[in-house]
Amino acid sequence: MSTAPQLDTPPARGTAPDPPGGSGRWWTLGIVSIATFMLMLDLTVVNVALPDLRTALHADFSALQWVLDAYALTLAAFLLTGGSLADRLGRKRVYLAGFAIFTAASLACGAAGGIAGLNIARGVQGAGAAVLFAVGPALIGQEFRGKDRGLAFGVFGGVSGLAIAFGPLIGGALTDGIGWRWIFLVNVPIGVLAMVLGALRIGESRDPAAHRVDWAGLLAFSGALTLLVLGFLRGEALGWGSPAIIGMFAGSAVLLAAFWLIERRLGEAAMLDLGLFRNLTFNGISAATLLANAAGMSAIFLQVSYMQNELGYSPLATGLRFLPLTLLLFVAAAVTGSLTVRVAPRLLVGTATALMAAGLFLVTLVHPGSGWTALLPSMAATGLGMGMFNPPRAALAIGVAEPAKAGMAAGIGETFQQVGIAIGIAGFGALFQQRVTDGFAASPAGSALGGGARAAGRTVAAGAGEQLSHSVPAALAGPVRAAARTAFVHGLTEVMTIGGAVAAVAALCGFLLVRRRDLHESALAGAEHA
Repeated sequence: MSTAPQLDTPPARGTAPDPPGGSGRWWTLGIVSIATFMLMLDLTVVNVALPDLRTALHADFSALQWVLDAYALTLAAFLLTGGSLADRLGRKRVYLAGFAIFTAASLACGAAGGIAGLNIARGVQGAGAAVLFAVGPALIGQEFRGKDRGLAFGVFGGVSGLAIAFGPLIGGALTDGIGWRWIFLVNVPIGVLAMVLGALRIGESRDPAAHRVDWAGLLAFSGALTLLVLGFLRGEALGWGSPAIIGMFAGSAVLLAAFWLIERRLGEAAMLDLGLFRNLTFNGISAATLLANAAGMSAIFLQVSYMQNELGYSPLATGLRFLPLTLLLFVAAAVTGSLTVRVAPRLLVGTATALMAAGLFLVTLVHPGSGWTALLPSMAATGLGMGMFNPPRAALAIGVAEPAKAGMAAGIGETFQQVGIAIGIAGFGALFQQRVTDGFAASPAGSALGGGARAAGRTVAAGAGEQLSHSVPAALAGPVRAAARTAFVHGLTEVMTIGGAVAAVAALCGFLLVRRRDLHESALAGAEHA
């Protein structure tokens, strides 16, 4: 078995020696790419199966959000934990443990008998995915230097784009062909194969000066993120001003303050290097990552719902119609990877998020009578932006720290990404539900339903407007159907406009705060200064 040496002094600036691990680095890149494909696929493949899940497991809109959010919640809570443990205990060891958890939980998801069981299994799956997300970029960063690192992260970003590109199509084909359970079960044989290859081919690496595990910091940080994300997830259902939600946000703030104090006291032994927050580029890419993912992933969730529930396309047909977005995303990710060492990172990050903002603003071209092609301008801009964003984001996330702390740096970078996804889906989902409910209740058809108008509006927001029209008196069926379509589309365009503004702020963070000179010298080796 090929074994990589312990991390040592990084190469001098401007040089690009043979990286650790020799030819085994390509095995590492291949195995990490397989894992990344599975993880990114799981973020998108589920979207097109949600209507089938709603019917098969008798789930409402809130429960369907949990299918996505339970995964995102544990992802966010355990990312930094996974990266920090990997630096201390060995990246290969922790990575394979995360793979085992993810694969076993995928089997449990496919076998779930109810929505509660599925959501619990999704939470466990997210914990395993957190380790894979956090440690994968660190494994690549350990094995590659200089221009080869740019190539490796181009492949990494391209694979991520490929998974997002074909996620709706694969999800649609599996759901229509052999059933929704196989969107999870397909992970099992792939995961087993990747674990075997990883055990044989990935070299071990760790921080040679690692201190003991910072258990107090791990618990405080994981608890703080859990309460923060949970507050956003449950805010609409429980009421944003309710004691429970206020308590969650207050508890999160207290735990974050405690975490900060713990890390300051531990100094070099801390799980998070607080010195990163003095790095302007770290702050810029972190803010851009959180905001861009909050806007972008929630947009995909809502647009898939529009395509299936309002336009009536099957999961497979929906996946096919999303190919303009997803194929452009894949191509842009693959091309951008090779540019990360030649183009100023602020231009890549800023341009990518500006394109995402433009794409979300272009959703306003959709009207109640529109067909799916009204989304094409939005798909083109959004796909290019999302594809351009991931390669420089992943490279910058580990590039701000010394190689010995690559797991920690990758973990905190992925934390901002997944917190953004969780908060975005929860926050924009709640706003969408409110806007659709209000719009339908205020319509003449809603008024005709009297006291049941708001409940009917929530049914429309869940994508069941057609079913609602069949449950009312025949004279109201047509007006209810038209009002439901109008409320859904207006809610979509209003929320996407706000999402576009959020992505525009992300673009400002990229243009103004990201600087190549803030990167560690090992990340600058072989690259020109911007």
